[in-house]
Amino acid sequence: MTGATPAAGVWSLRDVRFSYGGATRPAIDGVSLDIARGSMTAFIGPNGAGKSTLLQLMLGLIAPQRGSIDFDARAVREWPRRDFARAVGVVPQGETEPLFSVREIVAMGRYPHLGPWQREHAEDVAAIERAMRRCDVLAFSDRWLSTLSGGERQRVRLARALAQEPRVLVLDEPTTYLDIRHEMVTFELLRGLRNEGTTIVLATHNLNLAARYADALVMMHHGRIVASGAPDTVLTAARVSDVYEWPVSIVAHAGGAPQIDPREGADS
Repeated sequence: MTGATPAAGVWSLRDVRFSYGGATRPAIDGVSLDIARGSMTAFIGPNGAGKSTLLQLMLGLIAPQRGSIDFDARAVREWPRRDFARAVGVVPQGETEPLFSVREIVAMGRYPHLGPWQREHAEDVAAIERAMRRCDVLAFSDRWLSTLSGGERQRVRLARALAQEPRVLVLDEPTTYLDIRHEMVTFELLRGLRNEGTTIVLATHNLNLAARYADALVMMHHGRIVASGAPDTVLTAARVSDVYEWPVSIVAHAGGAPQIDPREGADS
């Protein structure tokens, strides 16, 4: 990727391939990529492009059938899971949580820092409250998670990851179910974390916010990387129209980021 080298990168992927059993084509096919430390990188692409699968590979949840994936110059699969969990916070997509209160869910983010059966210390309590406040869920502290809306639950998942205080944050569709305000709050929060030195990696369908907030975009299609780099080099009208199979125009946001303007009618 533009601006990143293997030595400076958090993740380094080389010729990664992965197929699900019975699939007619690979879910990930020959992906090579470096994620720059301290950057915000957004994976974009249509449904089925391979974004979520690639995140799972990067997190070591599934293993590639070919190629290598290193995190901090060490193979992901060789990392002790507790050490990896201290370094990397994850906000998954479509997670189903058991019956816990909001505060209990967020407190789970401290588990990698605590020993077995160890009670919370003052720094743990402070980290939990700070994360809940930043994600606007402190008022829900004593409520059962099951009583919250989809957007509120998503903010709780983000708070759990922030309570972990990771140096890398990985998010799969973090603004799913969120209203406009909380969608903007989330991207502002992610940019703030990036500015504080946290490496942010996310998959999103919101091309316009990705272009406005991310340092780099990785556009995927059919398990391959179509383009990667700065938003204004990745988001061209021809490329977006081809990958998403719908005609678009590119307009400039006030801040200079390219913005997608879908045309009315596929034949226009």
